[in-house]
Amino acid sequence: MNFSKKISELENNHLLRSRRVSNSPQTTRMVIDGSEVVNFCSNDYLSLASHPKVKEAFIKGVEKYGSGSGASHLVSGHSESHKLLEEALSEFTGQENALIFSSGYSANLGIFSALRDEIKWALHDKLNHASLIDGSRIAGLTIQRYLHNNLDSLDSKLEKQIGPGLVVTDNVFSMDGDQADIAGIDKAIHKTDAILMQDDAHGFGIFDPFIPKGSIYMATLGKAAGVMGAFVAGNNDFIEFLIQKSRPYTYTTAIPPSVCQAILMSLEIIKNGQQKEKLLKNIDFFKTMSSQLGLNFENSDSAIQPLIVGSSQKALEISKNLFDSGFFVSAIRPPTVPPNTARLRFTLSSNHQSEEIESLLEKVKNAMA
Repeated sequence: MNFSKKISELENNHLLRSRRVSNSPQTTRMVIDGSEVVNFCSNDYLSLASHPKVKEAFIKGVEKYGSGSGASHLVSGHSESHKLLEEALSEFTGQENALIFSSGYSANLGIFSALRDEIKWALHDKLNHASLIDGSRIAGLTIQRYLHNNLDSLDSKLEKQIGPGLVVTDNVFSMDGDQADIAGIDKAIHKTDAILMQDDAHGFGIFDPFIPKGSIYMATLGKAAGVMGAFVAGNNDFIEFLIQKSRPYTYTTAIPPSVCQAILMSLEIIKNGQQKEKLLKNIDFFKTMSSQLGLNFENSDSAIQPLIVGSSQKALEISKNLFDSGFFVSAIRPPTVPPNTARLRFTLSSNHQSEEIESLLEKVKNAMA
């Protein structure tokens, strides 16, 4: 296999991905590749990754539990800290129980691996996250998609399904920032043998979770919560079933207990609501300013604000222009998004200042001219 040729092809098509190096903590103002920039591409929506109280809780957790968990949950890695976090997450979401995973990707694969012998089909929103699609593949299911956020399309697909299955959707879609109609999907599946599964990676901590009875809820802890990991919430029987059958849960070392301590503090700050209020104000300000400047962002009320520019080359050029001007905004290109829909994906955080947002959008308008 000629990997050099493959890499050259990606580069020639402006699809080669590269990594920038951070020289500072994860905040709204960072040093990236030696340059001071305002960071508008982090998923640290509530600015908790470097929050003093979260850091303090993490340090105390290390002092009490050490730096690692040492084993999987089913061996010796399940600590009191993990237990307390699962109880706090189930209470926060209003569910009977919760189960911690090392990442959202692992959690989604874990759900599908556990259900491999229980379901016959899965229907996905067309813009679902890659981990959900990969989960279907792990379960040996044919990939079936309904049109994005289209309940008529879902109804049409549901009529053709036989036996038990899943209807699977992101809540906040990671590349578009819009939200699923969870209530509408739940209503659509009432007369079927389907279970609703939602991935709330980008909504958890920002929007109050809506979890219909008997459904499956997954959310991550490395975005709005500012730390790492993920969890699945649901009824007691389902969570116990996951413990028994989920391969990623069984065969993965548990996240460190100190991380759980940090997340517990994040949850307290989230419940306080101040960081959420700041973020929602920033989202409103961003949308108002972009409209006044005539910038055609996609319709999103979340922290994710995409600006579709079309070609990958143009997206890269604008991203570089902004970086050189002191603003870090990622260019998102195929295959992450469909062909000819390359975009700048702006993500807002609680600690962004209005003058930073205004200056950014003025730079974007100039770059788009």
